Amino acid sequence: MKRIGLLSDTHGCWDDRYLTYFKECDEIWHAGDIGSLEICEKLGEGKVFRSVYGNIDGQEIRIGRQKILKFQCEEVRVVMTHIGGYPRKYAPGIKELLYQEKPQLFVCGHSHILKAMYDPELRVMCLNPGAAGTYGFHKVRTLMRFVIDGGKTTDLEVIELR
Repeated sequence: MKRIGLLSDTHGCWDDRYLTYFKECDEIWHAGDIGSLEICEKLGEGKVFRSVYGNIDGQEIRIGRQKILKFQCEEVRVVMTHIGGYPRKYAPGIKELLYQEKPQLFVCGHSHILKAMYDPELRVMCLNPGAAGTYGFHKVRTLMRFVIDGGKTTDLEVIELR
């Protein structure tokens, strides 16, 4: 069993509550637009930290990160990228990627809109944690936590940073 903390679109904004809410998590995932290497260092301290770069991330963040990250967590295949869209409105090339990779979990960011949607056509759960930073049009900053236990993703929680 792995407890996962998920965030996106920090845009260089650090908030100590990230660590408070992710204290019990085994892994922390960041779906891009990180904005600062300091955020990566703090989130990765003593935890498995997985991240992709986003469209605002400079070279210092892009080095060592991929645009698309494919990995296995427990028995769940995961695909993570920054600009991904969601069922019926995927970004260009994403639907083809999901058909090819056949993940059970697809994670993206970029929109600053929190979404958790199941795509019955592709049989994939799509998660976008919204935006954790202060830059952008969103009014509420959000994070997600969930559990991956064997081949199941359960106990999804939405955390609002007000």
